[in-house]
Amino acid sequence: MSEQTLIVLKPDSVERNLIGEILSRFEKSNFKIIKLQKMNYTKEMAEEFYSDHKEKPFFGELVSYITSGPVVAAVLEGENVVAKTREINGETDPKKAEKGSIRGDFGIDITSNTIHASDSPQSFEKEVKVVFP
Repeated sequence: MSEQTLIVLKPDSVERNLIGEILSRFEKSNFKIIKLQKMNYTKEMAEEFYSDHKEKPFFGELVSYITSGPVVAAVLEGENVVAKTREINGETDPKKAEKGSIRGDFGIDITSNTIHASDSPQSFEKEVKVVFP
């Protein structure tokens, strides 16, 4: 079944000029890029985007990091795109991510882990409203 997901290339990937390399991995997986924009999160946007993590000890650091520089957000469409995108990205912690995955190849640490992707169709619906209002 065709579905959509949101990816956000985080400030570390934009700063290191990895945008083309990362997006090409999704295109090679036959996913269509439906929307694409370079943007900056405001503090309010970041807090809403990551609201599921509000009570976690790393919330402040996460908000601070995602607002530290420009990001590239994209909506991808394709068969089973939510699960496949998370597989392409690799484990959240780059140290645990397989080589060949985006985080395994480019991730720095658990915060500067290169990319965010919606973890479910429900998360996509919530997150896309913040990034593409």
